[in-house]
Amino acid sequence: MRGLESKVVLVAGAAGGIGAATATRLAEEGAHVVVADINRDGADNQAAAINSRGGSAIALQYDQSDEASIVDLVKRTVDHFGSLHGLHANAADIRTEVLENDRSVDAMIAASWEHTIRVNVIGYGLLIREALPHMLNAGAGSIVLTSSASSHYNDPGAQFPAYASSKAAVDALCRHTASLCGRRGIRCNAVAPGAVLTEALRAAQTQETVDTFLAATRSNRLGKPEDIANTVTFLLSDDASWVNGQVWSVNGGLTFRG
Repeated sequence: MRGLESKVVLVAGAAGGIGAATATRLAEEGAHVVVADINRDGADNQAAAINSRGGSAIALQYDQSDEASIVDLVKRTVDHFGSLHGLHANAADIRTEVLENDRSVDAMIAASWEHTIRVNVIGYGLLIREALPHMLNAGAGSIVLTSSASSHYNDPGAQFPAYASSKAAVDALCRHTASLCGRRGIRCNAVAPGAVLTEALRAAQTQETVDTFLAATRSNRLGKPEDIANTVTFLLSDDASWVNGQVWSVNGGLTFRG
């Protein structure tokens, strides 16, 4: 893909799953990649794997729920590479103990909602806020946010309303950022994955729910992290230079949206 060679891209939430696959694909396209995650060991391992294959990556630990940590993450990125051209905001706290408290709204736990919004919405906004000055200084940039099919599609069993609501907010944040910055050379788009077979999905969903997703998907399989990484990489590249403010469903036909 064009325009990624020697560009600096921060992948926030990259120790595993979609983020790790995206970091790997970006490095294959010649980008300098920051593998950022709260899981330091996972980030270190991912960066080491990229470098062992001839890519360029560093690992940085940060906390998506903490403003000071996000500010420091972007600062360390620019201190190391000297610039910042791309951002993939992908982090989410989907630990089992978090999702177990994301109950239907008639039994909602306010603290659970506050934590989810803090990580999935405010954290994304802070990453954008900190990245924008460096992208503007570089003259151009691209931001991709990880949304979810749950922002417009009800999870079987009406599960995880805080998570779904946070992802609907991510869609709105994408549109706002594109409107704010598009004429200044900064694009912002989002990807809305369907059921992607990551370890996190396997931990959060029963086999019955996974089978329900497969039955509802028009393709003959569920997603792989690489499916989403390919789309994110395209949106970060110059090949997508006229794509702005869009939320792309990448879900094998789980939903149809015009």
